[in-house]
Amino acid sequence: MTYDVAAIRALFPSLAEGSDGSSPAAFFDGPGGSQTPSPVADAVHATLVSAISNRGDVTASERRAEGVVRDARQAVADLLGADPRGVVFGRSATALTYDFARALAKTWAPGDEIVVTRLDHDSNIRPWVQAAEAVGAVVRWADFEADTGEMHSDAVTSLLSERTRLVATTGASNLIGTKPPVCKIARAVHEVGALHWVDGVHATAHASVDLDSLGVDFWTCSPYKFLGPHIGVLAASPELLETVRIDKLLPSSDAVPERFEFGTLPYELLAGVTAAVDVLASLDPAATGSRRERILASFEALEEHEHRLLDRLESGLRSLPGVRVHSNARKRTPTLLFTVDRRPAQDVRRALAERGVNAPASHFYAIEASRHLGLGDEGGVRVGLAPYTDMDDVERLLSALAEIVEEGRLRGEAGGRRRG
Repeated sequence: MTYDVAAIRALFPSLAEGSDGSSPAAFFDGPGGSQTPSPVADAVHATLVSAISNRGDVTASERRAEGVVRDARQAVADLLGADPRGVVFGRSATALTYDFARALAKTWAPGDEIVVTRLDHDSNIRPWVQAAEAVGAVVRWADFEADTGEMHSDAVTSLLSERTRLVATTGASNLIGTKPPVCKIARAVHEVGALHWVDGVHATAHASVDLDSLGVDFWTCSPYKFLGPHIGVLAASPELLETVRIDKLLPSSDAVPERFEFGTLPYELLAGVTAAVDVLASLDPAATGSRRERILASFEALEEHEHRLLDRLESGLRSLPGVRVHSNARKRTPTLLFTVDRRPAQDVRRALAERGVNAPASHFYAIEASRHLGLGDEGGVRVGLAPYTDMDDVERLLSALAEIVEEGRLRGEAGGRRRG
């Protein structure tokens, strides 16, 4: 198992040194969208300028479009351990969730129950809450432990009943990185005959996924979080998708998965998805075998790399006076949310940006989680690792934050003397 972060960084034009010799920013904003490697941009460009038409089997350009779609479904299937016949593409994971929430709610009745969690991104909360309200279903809320960040399985399973129709949980919190026990929850959900919908947008970027092993019914993700273009993905078994009826245009295909894909697919973006998966499969250059096998090996190498960086980053953050880290769960992604005493999160974000470190501040649409943590709608500063993050980036962040903390201390002392 090997991981050459310098070779990986060389794939990203945004990480190149400026023509004036200036250093690129240290990007810790990957949880909101990763940087894009050249192979992905090249695939998008090549598809846009190719001879391509709407899908069909008569002309070469029609067959090219068919091939792009087929390849993208297979690439996502290899990434997620899924069936390519159950891979659905949409504008975003949020849009797909709304589409399916409306469709699935047609089978709910007043008094039926839906379970959501306060750990989730709002895109895996509000669509279900609103769909439930529209049909008179009851919403049950599962909480996580604010001090530890843990989401225990019984927080969800204790809410299940014979009236439960769907449970929506995250694969990993995009705010604090917590990874709930998805397998355990899925088993309990199925015991009461309900469906389990998992928002895997944050989780997919950091660890290999195997839908069969997880036992979940639906998994969403967003390729732009893992080196790809802006598009959404849903994966489920084709047999399950056959049972879901969705509003669609009369002449559009009723086949699965096409019935869920409205309008003409963005072929150039799908080509970018395939390229992104291929880049992920190459993170361990020593890996061999099928693309799925190379993905598993590469994610093992990626996890080792990210956890090595996380150890340094987390110990450094926790050692700084006045810095409070809110990511405390035992199992989590390499994502840390922190606040600085007496310093608004947006001020810290701007001060870091002035020092060439990109670390955004917000609730990041996990507004229920932010409020549950006592951070209100302001949230905190979030730093996330990505395949291209190196130790120099980590040291730049820690050095910059140490300067910011020291400046705050000095200003506080000066203010105290003036008041005295």
